[in-house]
Amino acid sequence: MKSTFIQTKQTLRPRITVAGSSATNMVIRAHHHPVPGGMVMGDQFFTTPGGKGANQAVTAARLGAAVTFLSRIGNDLFGRQAIQQLMEEGINTDFILSDQRLASGVAFVTVDADARSSMTIAPGANSAFSPEELLPAAAQIGQSDYLLLQMDIPEETVLQAAKIAAGRHVPVMLDPAPAYACSEELLQYVTVFTPNRAAASQLSGIAVTSMESAVEAAEIICRKGVKAVVMTLGEQGALALHGDQLHVIPPVPVEAVDTTAAGDVFNAALAVALAEQKNLREAAVFAAKAAAIAVTRWGAQAAAPYRREMEKKIFHTSNTSV
Repeated sequence: MKSTFIQTKQTLRPRITVAGSSATNMVIRAHHHPVPGGMVMGDQFFTTPGGKGANQAVTAARLGAAVTFLSRIGNDLFGRQAIQQLMEEGINTDFILSDQRLASGVAFVTVDADARSSMTIAPGANSAFSPEELLPAAAQIGQSDYLLLQMDIPEETVLQAAKIAAGRHVPVMLDPAPAYACSEELLQYVTVFTPNRAAASQLSGIAVTSMESAVEAAEIICRKGVKAVVMTLGEQGALALHGDQLHVIPPVPVEAVDTTAAGDVFNAALAVALAEQKNLREAAVFAAKAAAIAVTRWGAQAAAPYRREMEKKIFHTSNTSV
């Protein structure tokens, strides 16, 4: 039975539009994260394309969607490289704006021995992405099966994108990271809301420390106006709540090396699966598998799986509904 909140205009190839950030990640592998005033010695350094929006766009494209990416980047080397890399993934870059004043976004990432990542971000041109600059892409958004959003561009721009999509009956998926805070107005336009444990705790006022408290937090968030909540819970897996239907998605057992883009991969895979008319549980299971593949690799966009890998990879998990 399909989830009734998914109002997609099904085509042979899902059409996904992503509005969000683009950045270049500078990554250091280290045994542990530094403390304030301290220093640690890393054992490897590399750069990789990133940014939550761009990570989602690349993942959706690799999973078979026709993707358009809306963003603002600097007119610099990092920006030109980002455009080239996105085009190589087959992504429509026609609506990416070039900022003549601000630099492209960068992120300094430390990944410890337990695959946990921490970031310091300089958003650059991402912070200047204005609501008015979305208007030329309104028709493109209206032709989409899903619009993916995150909170690392200005909230007023996220709100404008959500309004454009909702006005054209396009479902909206919102990942509240990294800001966590979302206005009540914005939540009214969200179809699928995808917080992690920390974001769910902040938005609901419930400390998410167990599956029971996660369900309570998801119920509170749904009452704020969103149609469905899919909450990622790290080693506990995920849960999906839509109306009175609750599904607990078990964790996928893998040996993680880098969790930097796990949430972005999860969101993009969830949107692709929903656009393909999978129900919410099926889509969440698909997303969990995609994220599981991603955390076994280094990098952000580089870690995103291809559809052929998803179809070949076999995971031993069980599906639980309550």
